[in-house]
Amino acid sequence: MNVNPSTPAEPHLMRTYARLPIALSHGQGCRVWDTEGREYLDALAGIAVNTLGHNHPRFVAALREQVGRLIHTCNYYYVPDAERLASRLAELSGMENVFFCNSGLEANEAAIKLARKYGHSRGIDLPQIVVYERAFHGRSLATLSATGNPAIQKGFEPLVDGFIRVPLNDIAALETATANNPNVVAVFLETIQGEGGINPARWEYLRQVRELCDQRGWLLMTDEVQCGMGRTGKWFAHQWAEIVPDVMPLAKGLGSGVPIGAVVAGPKAAHVFEPGNHGSTFGGNPLAMRAGLETLRIMEDDDLLGNAARVGARLKAGLREALAPLPGVREIRGEGLMLGIELDRPCGGLTARAASAGLLISVTAERVIRLLPPLILSEAEADEIVARLSPVVRQFLSEHTS
Repeated sequence: MNVNPSTPAEPHLMRTYARLPIALSHGQGCRVWDTEGREYLDALAGIAVNTLGHNHPRFVAALREQVGRLIHTCNYYYVPDAERLASRLAELSGMENVFFCNSGLEANEAAIKLARKYGHSRGIDLPQIVVYERAFHGRSLATLSATGNPAIQKGFEPLVDGFIRVPLNDIAALETATANNPNVVAVFLETIQGEGGINPARWEYLRQVRELCDQRGWLLMTDEVQCGMGRTGKWFAHQWAEIVPDVMPLAKGLGSGVPIGAVVAGPKAAHVFEPGNHGSTFGGNPLAMRAGLETLRIMEDDDLLGNAARVGARLKAGLREALAPLPGVREIRGEGLMLGIELDRPCGGLTARAASAGLLISVTAERVIRLLPPLILSEAEADEIVARLSPVVRQFLSEHTS
């Protein structure tokens, strides 16, 4: 299978993406087809978005029904499904209430605002938030400033002040960076760094940070935009550490392809925002709320958390058997259906090579193959991912020296 080498013309779109020369047409389950009729196994799910895969019959029927009823209203009025979805998220997380928006960036931006207002409510004029090396929280000016990637920050200076950066999984570094600093109000981290290379926070580290935040009166804010919504085999990845954060941004998989973001808050943060402090035109609209509710219902009915854990373990084991012994493969890591294969050399070209082999993947942090398939992935499809990816990686490593 060869990807069409011709690049579709897009003269009226800003060139903000380095696209592959593929235009996808339709999908079914974990497979998609392009406009030339080529089939691909989707191991990316729109970057952890298509929780239920493509063309899920129950999900499609629910959205069709909702589109025929009401797509959008402004937030002058009650949206009953918003309270229903917020209630379910509070129940699943052990937290209290929710603000709805449209994306992970917006959810993270809201979390930053919430932390600053929390600080001001405690008499802190210049609140500071601890963030992490290799983190990614978005591309607005505030979330870009919280992100730990100088390459994507370059050209957008001056960045927003108020962030203290530390390495992940080093509690001593966190304590040192915040020592005798009365302006710290929150610690903000991805439970598993996605864009940074599938780097998990160790569960013991999360417990240590939770304890430190409790001691200092800080908010613990866990960015679950990519790693949440069942992807690791728990509803939220921090639940593996048996902790509860104070603020939790969500997005991506919550709407199974319909744009949605959410900020879930626990008691310390639940009542920081007041009317007029924050808002969103599209956030919490009837279509997005129905998408979120149906996603949760189907996930529960079909035990997709259990499936993510079982099939993810099989996929990781298959990848380790096929690839771990190869010179050039540094580590295979991750949890559930959020896996990364780190090589010892840049490997951005593997996205096109894998597509030519009928597999959709991504490469992040220059050297990490990222796999984020739909949570409906079967064991047979997990084996197929290994079968399609392994020869591509082997061939690449044989041709390129580090």
